[in-house]
Amino acid sequence: MKIGVLKEAKEGENRVALSPDVIKQLIKKEFAVVVELGAGLGSNFSDEDYKAAGATVASSEEVFTADVLLKVNPFSKEEISKMKTGTACMSIMYAYNHPDLLDEMNKKSIMSFSMDAVPRISRAQKMDCLSSQANLAGYKSVILGANHLEKIFPLMMTACGTITPAKVLIFGAGVAGLQAIATAKRLGAVVEVSDVRPETKEQVESLGGRFLTVEGAEEVKVEGGYASEVSAEFLQKQKELIQTKIKDSDLVITTALVMGKKSPILVTEEMVKSMKKGSVIVDMAVESGGNCEISEKDQIVQKHGVTIIGESNLPSLLSNNASQLYATNISTLLLHLATKDGFNLDREEEITKGVLITYEGQVVHEFTNKILNK
Repeated sequence: MKIGVLKEAKEGENRVALSPDVIKQLIKKEFAVVVELGAGLGSNFSDEDYKAAGATVASSEEVFTADVLLKVNPFSKEEISKMKTGTACMSIMYAYNHPDLLDEMNKKSIMSFSMDAVPRISRAQKMDCLSSQANLAGYKSVILGANHLEKIFPLMMTACGTITPAKVLIFGAGVAGLQAIATAKRLGAVVEVSDVRPETKEQVESLGGRFLTVEGAEEVKVEGGYASEVSAEFLQKQKELIQTKIKDSDLVITTALVMGKKSPILVTEEMVKSMKKGSVIVDMAVESGGNCEISEKDQIVQKHGVTIIGESNLPSLLSNNASQLYATNISTLLLHLATKDGFNLDREEEITKGVLITYEGQVVHEFTNKILNK
């Protein structure tokens, strides 16, 4: 089987689907790998690094002759048009957001696998790119926030007086939120956390954060690690609780996502107005609509005396580590699905069923069909 690695076309994307170290492992298993010229430069992997690992470095035209194509971001219509009929492809697709791309794939009987659809089960942890990338994003969110905050995080006693620790408020205690808690605590901040899932309380407290409990949280439905349904009444109670907390916060980090839907607004413009001058908000959910009402995608803006950071691709800012982890995720999934001789799919097996999106000209993914047919 010939594996092709394409250079990412998305603006601002520095990651690459395979790292040289992972390519060495694939070649040992008798796969052939061809990498597009310059594909790894944004992650500090040179073409020479790929050649030394045993890969062929070539033009995009040659990469499109591969049996399976790997990317980080969704394949574009232009890229799909260059694929051979029956090609397999793997990337972070968020397929339910791109029905037009699925149509194009089905026209050419493209077999597609979506990395974001890997089931959240223990034996699939090494394939879980959402966790690996969110972990890095949570770390980077705190570093970005600290960089724009005009005060230090830790308690500091000096001859001139005592500097009190910064107060950090984090929305969401998923992978990104938990790493943000750990990073902020390591820097010496006082950390408070709000999450709609009451089962995260123990994890928050184990990292030294204070969990803010919202009445009615036990009624929130959770699906695949995400809150799948949050009532307007619950969101109102949550807003009332954080209204008092946000006034005293120096840094606010929001991570709240709802799978298949727009992110909930947790920080209103009125809340921003109530914050201290010089405070900072990092809206990690800006790619899916944002948790802050006035954040702007891929912009750092100042509004009402508050700096609001809307960086939509935090893992790309740590591209070397992010690419290394993603390469392990995608190669592990590929090795689960195929050998050097080709794909051997058991469509009833949980991981395969979870990640297979299009097959033999049809969308076969249950959750994607559910969203698209609403």
